[in-house]
Amino acid sequence: MARRRQETLWIHRWSRPLIAAIAAVGAFGTGYLTLVKLIGATAACPSDGCERVLSSPYATIFGLPLTLFGCLAYGAMFVLAIGPLLAPQARRLSLEKLTWPLLFVGATAMMVFSGYLMYLLTTEIRAVCLYCIASATMTVAMFVLTLLGRRWEDRGQIAFIGMIVAVVALVGTLGLYAPIQGNATAAGSAGEVGPPVQNASGPAEIALAQHLTSIDAKMYGAYWCPHCHDQKELFGQAATAEIPYIECAPDGRDPQTTLCQSVEQVRGYPTWEINGQFLEGAQSLETLANASGYTGPMDFAN
Repeated sequence: MARRRQETLWIHRWSRPLIAAIAAVGAFGTGYLTLVKLIGATAACPSDGCERVLSSPYATIFGLPLTLFGCLAYGAMFVLAIGPLLAPQARRLSLEKLTWPLLFVGATAMMVFSGYLMYLLTTEIRAVCLYCIASATMTVAMFVLTLLGRRWEDRGQIAFIGMIVAVVALVGTLGLYAPIQGNATAAGSAGEVGPPVQNASGPAEIALAQHLTSIDAKMYGAYWCPHCHDQKELFGQAATAEIPYIECAPDGRDPQTTLCQSVEQVRGYPTWEINGQFLEGAQSLETLANASGYTGPMDFAN
């Protein structure tokens, strides 16, 4: 009788649907953020933390948005969780037995990776991102459900597998982000520069850019940052060559990643440093002129 009660625990009956539901929400959220990243839009968020995260160097892996890989991971968890439930009754038990270890491995790896991202969020990016917190919470929930959602015959083996997966995931994550956190000054003049600026510069744009350089202002940015490109378009081609631009992406041209990381106020790109004041996000040329004490021509063309 005790065995029957164990087998009919509610968490055993509902663990797979719950994992599938969580994975579906995660896939939708990361899919939305991937679209936002690709089109250069601004994510709907009650704070600016989400935009800081999406524009940080940690939000891109192998030239692709990190959220794309998150969407694929959530999608895989959804298929593994819901697949056996949709299979014919004759194959359901065998598929469940096959997919439970895969669900556990996937949930463990995702939880470790999300945990490291939360570490970066608090120590490097220094922003509150509700999407990131929600995603980390969902990975923990999926891990708990895979751990408690069935009666594991050998708990010692599952614990051993979990430790191995956690170590491999952590080492892989550290290796993945090592170039970003390391000193990238050895990259020299070679590197990515992003899309070319299309707009032409007027005399006012060039004069403002030269003025910003003369007062030792700085624009911290990254070649892949769409808002940084928008800022450069406001200056135009000629003036962009004059602005005091600091490349923060380690694989960009003439990167100064260590400098960017050393400035606490640089939490996203672009960030302007003008006369001790920090302005986050792309700024109008009028705003930059006023903040810098510029007194030259103001008939900006862009």
